[in-house]
Amino acid sequence: MCLAVPGRVTKIDGEKAEVDISGIRREASLALVSDQGIKVGDYVLVHTGYAITKLDEAEAEEILRAWEDVAAAERDG
Repeated sequence: MCLAVPGRVTKIDGEKAEVDISGIRREASLALVSDQGIKVGDYVLVHTGYAITKLDEAEAEEILRAWEDVAAAERDG
């Protein structure tokens, strides 16, 4: 199963961006969000190497908290 995760854009080079996802830097294509005015510091939802939408910081933090809760539940059994 592939899931989309939020990340913060740290660098942009044309239609490619470096995105920080929970401390891990990944490359993501901005081709699908080229009309959303993505800039360094913005949050995007990344799925299979593509940014699929721009998120505001509150949305990104809410999703990240949910991921942390899932990880904690799995650790704690």
